[in-house]
Amino acid sequence: MEGRAMEQQQCTGDHEHHICALADQGQIEAIKEMTSEPQYICVNCGRVADSYDKLCKPAHVDSIMLM
Repeated sequence: MEGRAMEQQQCTGDHEHHICALADQGQIEAIKEMTSEPQYICVNCGRVADSYDKLCKPAHVDSIMLM
């Protein structure tokens, strides 16, 4: 995200199992399994997942305020 400090964009957890890393590897089938009922959104990249541990900086979708 443009304009944000790098330390705010750092990943939490095991990055190699996060959806963005899997996308870079072209593992679309694995990603489809992790996104069937998304409950979390990554505040870094906007990707969604069923489980918070599949995203770099997750937030529950109910906690995101719409403008």
